[in-house]
Amino acid sequence: MAERTELLESALDGMAEGIALADRTGRMVLWNGAAETITGFASAEIAGRGVRATLDALVEGGAQHWIRQTDAEKSGHGVLVRVRHKAGHDVPVMARMMVLRDGLGARIGTGVVFHPAESIDGLPHGYLGEDSNIGESQTELEDRLATMHEEFLQSDVPLGVLWVMVDQGRLLRRTHGARACEAMLEKMERTLVSGLKPAEEIGRWGDDEFLVLSHERNPAMLAAHAQTLAGLARTTDFRWWGDRISLSVSIGAAQAEGGEPLADLLERAQAAMFASARAGGNHITAAQGRPACLPS
Repeated sequence: MAERTELLESALDGMAEGIALADRTGRMVLWNGAAETITGFASAEIAGRGVRATLDALVEGGAQHWIRQTDAEKSGHGVLVRVRHKAGHDVPVMARMMVLRDGLGARIGTGVVFHPAESIDGLPHGYLGEDSNIGESQTELEDRLATMHEEFLQSDVPLGVLWVMVDQGRLLRRTHGARACEAMLEKMERTLVSGLKPAEEIGRWGDDEFLVLSHERNPAMLAAHAQTLAGLARTTDFRWWGDRISLSVSIGAAQAEGGEPLADLLERAQAAMFASARAGGNHITAAQGRPACLPS
């Protein structure tokens, strides 16, 4: 048993994510190497402390800001929090908590898993209202986007981004309420999914916005695909308490160019989407290419 425990501790210590484990009394029993690196606090400084007291000391806003168990466990993606590094600066991290149980289902402790979120924090996102709960659900799409961008950089696999905004979203939210708007967005997403090609991804990227990740080979093909999705959006038959509401989308299409940072790609797609909205909606705009570097 002791050997198995050592093997488990060694495996957890080698993980890239910060791992904190507390026993059933709430006392910290493991703080791995990544947790030390992310926070600056050594395992010896954390061991034996209460998990809630530890989080109160380390997390901006205290433990209650981290322990959003219902949302975190349902989504599996965690929440964005800011950790106070020992050196005095804050570190944004994505964190999730989980209840640890034995083979019979009895609770034996608590685990916290966290990793730096600088890359996520730096990406442009859609508009999120004060009461929005979309932020947590974006994490899986962010991870997939990062993977596809890495494939583009390493293997030149084509990557295109369609930033889609439902033109009627904010008005519908004001006139018919949040429930009506969410029902409309769920139906719109199902409609858009029906027009996706193999290996494409779609997800919410703001209150009334979606991101489509594509492998179209060039900007012209990406723009044509966007036109197809816009046509499908117009066929979405949405009714709410007898009201039939016509829908349309504004889309910005951006094709990744050689060596382009992910944030720059998203900024071009977002700017193109805004251009489509300014044109009156129900419009497709192909993003401008990256500015050429002038010779020194």
